[in-house]
Amino acid sequence: MRRTGHLLGLLSLLLAFQAPSAQAADGAPAVSSTESSTAAQAQLKRLQSAAQRLSYSGTFVYQQANQMRTSRITHILAGKNELEKLEVLDGKPREYLRNDDDVACYMPDAKTVLIEKRVTRDVFPSIVGASPEDLASHYNLSMGPQERVAGRDCQAIVLQPKDKLRYGYRFWADKQTGLLLRAQTLDGRGEVVEQISFTQVEIGPIDRSRVRPTYADTHGWRIERAAMSQVDLSSWSVSPPPGFRKIQEVRRLISDSAPAGAAPAQNRPAEREVSQIVFSDGLAAISVFIEPGSQNRNEGAVQQGAMNIVGRRQGDYWLTVVGEVPAAAIRQVSDSIELKTK
Repeated sequence: MRRTGHLLGLLSLLLAFQAPSAQAADGAPAVSSTESSTAAQAQLKRLQSAAQRLSYSGTFVYQQANQMRTSRITHILAGKNELEKLEVLDGKPREYLRNDDDVACYMPDAKTVLIEKRVTRDVFPSIVGASPEDLASHYNLSMGPQERVAGRDCQAIVLQPKDKLRYGYRFWADKQTGLLLRAQTLDGRGEVVEQISFTQVEIGPIDRSRVRPTYADTHGWRIERAAMSQVDLSSWSVSPPPGFRKIQEVRRLISDSAPAGAAPAQNRPAEREVSQIVFSDGLAAISVFIEPGSQNRNEGAVQQGAMNIVGRRQGDYWLTVVGEVPAAAIRQVSDSIELKTK
């Protein structure tokens, strides 16, 4: 999706930033790039804390390629605990209840509750996981125009990558509270490849009953606990793009959900052991999945919106590299993977 009018306005603003001696359209002195970067860093710090310390509830739309999904999120800060309820409003009903890092996913169609720990913290509107100073090492930060999103006045923040191994971003932060209300992911041509935006939001005191599960009566439901454990995967050498740091190494047991009421063990699908290494630069995450075995799979790459995936065989293992970064970055990570020999 190309927002031509907005892009032209943004380009004009950036040209003004490049000419410190020029005058803005309204007669005010233009802002230098250094001042703009400093102001953008301050806005990012405010945006970063707002998603955690504020109580809010709203409906947002997530657009990726030709897919669109609507969700509703309610977030409450209860003492030192973050309580959150995320409801997927399109497709199969899904509801996620979070208490800090503990997540319960309710799947009423399968009469199942999946309990797990969250791996990354990049869920909208809390998507900034690094200090603005660190981000400034790999992105040119600047202030964008002031606009309205979901009926609220916002300040735009622009993050332009310094290399071709990451996407660019535009964030719109609520001027009153700093809460992120819209985020766009931009490719190398400046085109929007992914967008997530509130269409309606309320910020302020939220009744705690609104973060209770909709499916209170789960009698007869199957309770599944994600089999995930910390593991040392240092025997695998992986070189992520500059600025991406390893944030987690885990091992999972993965299986498809069995139909409700399928009690006999022979009716349950086989579980697969998968190891996962997660890297992040504070905005995007790259995951390397390592699976032993000789599954008959086709090697190749696929892209959907901002997401790129590469799957290939390496010796006795199947490797899958997934991330919201350009295809070149995923290929670079995939090509770098080596199993160290003792």
